[in-house]
Amino acid sequence: MTEFLSAALAFPAVVFGGALVVVVCFWLLVLVGAVGHDSFDTDLDTEAVGFGGVPVSVSVSLFVAVSWFTGLAGSVLVLRSGATGTLRALMHLAVLAGALLIAWGVVRMLVRRFHRFFPAEPPPSRQDFVGQVCTIRTGSVSADFGQAEVAAADGSTAIVQVRQPLRPSAAGEEFTSGSTGLLYAYDADGEFFWVSPYDASLAPRPLPRKAV
Repeated sequence: MTEFLSAALAFPAVVFGGALVVVVCFWLLVLVGAVGHDSFDTDLDTEAVGFGGVPVSVSVSLFVAVSWFTGLAGSVLVLRSGATGTLRALMHLAVLAGALLIAWGVVRMLVRRFHRFFPAEPPPSRQDFVGQVCTIRTGSVSADFGQAEVAAADGSTAIVQVRQPLRPSAAGEEFTSGSTGLLYAYDADGEFFWVSPYDASLAPRPLPRKAV
């Protein structure tokens, strides 16, 4: 037990141990629902080091865990060797480099083997706008002309081509700039959306809760 503690508190195992504590705390927060397991997927790009295909939190956690275990085993061997001074420092540096290299190889192999269990999210599609409310940005909308602004799921906005089927003019069905419309279908051949008038006051509302 004493040998284990000495190795765990020695360089470089202590460095990996601190990172391991952070990883454990992160997954505890995931378990209680305080953060999502994919919180860092948009902040870090692991494709460059061969860890792409799985959530960043998974690949980094594996890397830290393998590094810690390898660094701990190497530190034990260094302590048992009886080396001192400069030689011991060099051996610790070799353990650090070896632990990082081994962890990289192990995690890369595991990612390649198990990435199929983490299907990638489908890329954004214009079909995602179907059913969304838009704001007309042209003076009118006809069967062959019209543009509207619609908000995407990430909060950004896009200008899309919209069309309205030919129909007899009726009150409330003529679009002007600033009118609100509903994108109810997408024409892939013409690359435009069919739009119809939308009145927010007529939209279904949640039923009021009954008093207890």
